[in-house]
Amino acid sequence: MRPFHIALGVLVAALWGVNFVVIDVGLGHFPPLLFCALRFLAAAVPAVLLVGRPRVQWRWVVAVGLVLGVAKFGLLFIGMHAGMPAGLSSLVLQVQAVFTALFAMAALGERPGRVRLLGMAVALAGIVVAAVDEGASGPLTGFALVVAAAAFWGVSNVLTRKAAPPDALRFMVWVSAVPVLPLLLLSLLFEGPAADAAALGSLDWSGVGAVVYVAWITTLLGFGVWGFLLRTYDASTVAPFSLLVPVFGMSSAALLLGEGVSPLRWCAAALLVGGVALTSLPGRRRPAPAGTPARGLPVARSPRPAGTSASRTPSTASRPSLPR
Repeated sequence: MRPFHIALGVLVAALWGVNFVVIDVGLGHFPPLLFCALRFLAAAVPAVLLVGRPRVQWRWVVAVGLVLGVAKFGLLFIGMHAGMPAGLSSLVLQVQAVFTALFAMAALGERPGRVRLLGMAVALAGIVVAAVDEGASGPLTGFALVVAAAAFWGVSNVLTRKAAPPDALRFMVWVSAVPVLPLLLLSLLFEGPAADAAALGSLDWSGVGAVVYVAWITTLLGFGVWGFLLRTYDASTVAPFSLLVPVFGMSSAALLLGEGVSPLRWCAAALLVGGVALTSLPGRRRPAPAGTPARGLPVARSPRPAGTSASRTPSTASRPSLPR
């Protein structure tokens, strides 16, 4: 990769890592479901008026919007609001690579090799260590909610693979429009109109900045740059940059929020990042029978944001994940 493009990959990972700190700040201003709704509202409007149609079937836009926007991000925001630390959230969410591989096996018939199975086992061991660490220092409810968010992220990755959108940014803009109304309705139902009105009535520049960052910086700018890198290089070249997200997430949380990093958490980080890295390794090609052209077998790879054609990235699990 060119040095400038390497810098872009690191920049996106840094923006996505710091995003967890910004989410923590935003949750100090808004109820979690309302904050999540505002994030997608700001990401979708006025962008939907400036981009063309998503160029995929609308059922895929709606399905990914509900699973990714309402389920994944809703659970993530609620989990962090329940006490899950920002740095640990950025780490635990990476287990979505394991969920993606498992769901791809069930829905797409993809079969991971021994190395990927080892990577999944190592990553799950990291989750166990992180759970032990969190259980010793805080409630496990938030931890469980973030793990559930990672599972729904895995589902959305498989749905995005089936949709195969040709333009990642355009697809994400339309996907962002889907969860706004469901999240607002859920916020009114569970958080109450009084809490929502109080949050909006006391809105200050810090709250506005949090919404702008999670919507425009991490979603629109982050996806735009990531999509450019995926159009320029193979997914296997871009994927390793996603492993930097929890590094920036944990370090920024320690620096800006004063979150401590225990030895157990460092151990969990090493296991999770190492396991995801093994899961992301390119699969070996099986020799083709004599007289037939060689073909790449479907393999489970780590998830990536949509934006490259199916011919360049034949399976879901090897695509770089999106941590936001």
